[in-house]
Amino acid sequence: MDLSTMTMLELRKLEDNVKQELNSREREDLNKAREQIMAIAQQAGIPLKQLILDGLHPRTGKVAVRYRHPDNSAEQWTGRGRQPLWVRQWVESGKSIDLLRV
Repeated sequence: MDLSTMTMLELRKLEDNVKQELNSREREDLNKAREQIMAIAQQAGIPLKQLILDGLHPRTGKVAVRYRHPDNSAEQWTGRGRQPLWVRQWVESGKSIDLLRV
């Protein structure tokens, strides 16, 4: 098929046909994938609802506190993320962060 010899009308019709076929194949692929996932979940004995919801809301556990202010036990830090101001001030004053370790 030589596209250079086609009129604009023919090209637009071809474009529409291609879009329709792509949409149709995407739906077919999606349905096949969905059926495969459901079959695997059934074989594993996992309810599909649980499989979906656990994937959307992964269970996250609390991270243990690793550092605590010696004078104010309410000021704690897990060691993850940005250092709190009190930790930064502690280190900048020349004290070792290891003195804060729980």
